[in-house]
Amino acid sequence: MPHIIVKLYPGRTEEQKMRLAEQIAKDVVNIAKCPEEAVSVAIEEVVPDRWDSEVYKPYILNNEPNLYIKGGKNLIK
Repeated sequence: MPHIIVKLYPGRTEEQKMRLAEQIAKDVVNIAKCPEEAVSVAIEEVVPDRWDSEVYKPYILNNEPNLYIKGGKNLIK
């Protein structure tokens, strides 16, 4: 606890994904006040053609009560 899943388009290097995961974990530890060993971060790449069905509709459009920040639809490729 907690487990964070980041979904994004393919195209980042392994180094970029590792840096992103490390920074997210640091922020979670600092803000949520939990031990570092309790935090896990996964990165799932989703191709643009599947973004609407696999991410936007289930996790953004139909998840308003749990959404703290709502990003735009397909703004960054």
